[in-house]
Amino acid sequence: MLMLEKVVIANRGEIALRILRACKELGIKTVAVHSTADRELKHVLLADETICIGPAPSVKSYLNIPAIIAAAEVSGADAIHPGYGFLSENADFAEQVERSGFTFIGPTADVIRLMGDKVSAINAMKKAGVPCVPGSDGPLGSDMAKNKEIAKCIGYPVIIKASGGGGGRGMRVVRGESALEESIAMTKAEAKAAFNNDMVYMEKYLENPRHVEIQVLADTHGNAVYLAERDCSMQRRHQKVVEEAPAPGISEEVRRDIGSRCAKACVEIGYRGAGTFEFLYENGEFYFIEMNTRIQVEHPVTEMITGVDLVKEQLRIASGLPISFKQEDIQVKGHAMECRINAEDPNTFLPSPGKVTHLHSPGGLGVRWDSHVYAGYTVPPHYDSMIAKLITYGDTREVAIRRMQNALAETIISGIKTNIPLHELILADENFQKGGTNIHYLEKKLGMRD
Repeated sequence: MLMLEKVVIANRGEIALRILRACKELGIKTVAVHSTADRELKHVLLADETICIGPAPSVKSYLNIPAIIAAAEVSGADAIHPGYGFLSENADFAEQVERSGFTFIGPTADVIRLMGDKVSAINAMKKAGVPCVPGSDGPLGSDMAKNKEIAKCIGYPVIIKASGGGGGRGMRVVRGESALEESIAMTKAEAKAAFNNDMVYMEKYLENPRHVEIQVLADTHGNAVYLAERDCSMQRRHQKVVEEAPAPGISEEVRRDIGSRCAKACVEIGYRGAGTFEFLYENGEFYFIEMNTRIQVEHPVTEMITGVDLVKEQLRIASGLPISFKQEDIQVKGHAMECRINAEDPNTFLPSPGKVTHLHSPGGLGVRWDSHVYAGYTVPPHYDSMIAKLITYGDTREVAIRRMQNALAETIISGIKTNIPLHELILADENFQKGGTNIHYLEKKLGMRD
């Protein structure tokens, strides 16, 4: 099998630069597609070829499927890497890419659809032996008496979720039977408006869980591996702020059990590429919530503790090559942390676009700076506010935290506001330093601060 020759990078920002670097290491030529607002992005300046695919609004550029496929055609590319966000989990896009004769660097459209629908994903995981949250085992019907009986069997509190939801949208907690009917109706209406799909289902609501996820890789030769776990519990409005690997308090025995189940599930559903099984973790038990069928923002912490380049493995798998290592080759060493640096006000969390007048990125042993931003670059107001990922590694979690604190203190970004003060607040928190805080901890802390 030959490696891919030319790849269209259908994304922007730091992940586009990350993909470009991996392609260069493998000798793959790159095509950077970009909006009119992104002509000065670092990966656009470094790519072998560049093609403007539309104006600043995402719907006219990075979400413009015909324009991206046309760019692949005119450049003579043989594959498209979607990165994360935008079209990365859009089954129609994956299908159109493949039908147009290009390789989609990710799973097949059928698998994206299977795992993109929460109900079908949960059913597939139950069949594969992956532990799931007790729930309705399918969409809720219009028989309210039956729905009340389901809730009673699960045990209150329960949570009503939109089947096509994500990112914290389309969810409603119900603590008693009197509120159930109205909650189901409201969630269905919200789901229809947001996702054009009013299917909802019911699950047990876990009061104080952690968010622990398993990184996997699967190829087209029947091989699947897991690469330990990440703890992403430090969240605000269901958005991850700080991530780390491995998760505090997870033993090698537990890791092996849940990881092997996820790898087995990949084989059973015909998965290919990089993916992440996301779980709620409470009282020593894992409960599957969803699978992200793409590379994730927090993938660097897994790379740091395993030594595996996940993006290069994506490219190898898309080329038809097997995973370059076996499960037994994976050794988890040390600890890694990641802070998402956003161009936003650290108190109000409002976006802070504008020109970066001065930038000093941190360095030193065990420090990694993944960013597309440079002095003189103007952060546009049209896209996600994340401008960098700061990653630190140490032999122990304590060393990783200290290095992160030092790195945050070294980082200077002038001209715009950033959330670095929020990260410094988190890293100095006594309970965070102990490890194992739940998904509600940061919001409660911010509420106390206010």
